[in-house]
Amino acid sequence: MQLSASVTCDSDPSGGLGMTFFDGGDLLSTVPVGADGQASYTTSFTTTGTHTITAAYNGNGACDASNSTTTVQVSSSPTPPDGTPGLCLLACGGLISFVVGDIHNTVSVH
Repeated sequence: MQLSASVTCDSDPSGGLGMTFFDGGDLLSTVPVGADGQASYTTSFTTTGTHTITAAYNGNGACDASNSTTTVQVSSSPTPPDGTPGLCLLACGGLISFVVGDIHNTVSVH
């Protein structure tokens, strides 16, 4: 599954410490944020059930740090649309979106 985050800031959100993705208390990865505000990370869940996903934008000199959390349900069915067996997030092929932000920034993850 690809986690994608978008940062909206009046200035360039790139640089700094990037975007950190968490599954509950487990660090998934920290990835760079592009000048267009986009950050993405591909992961797979090894367990079914509820996962609490957090995207944390670490900020830079021009854009404040911000974060938000969403809860998703991972199940072993239905089968993904391409026919490959594996886990699906809510509806296979669907997007999960949420917004992280403060007064200056907005980070949306889908």
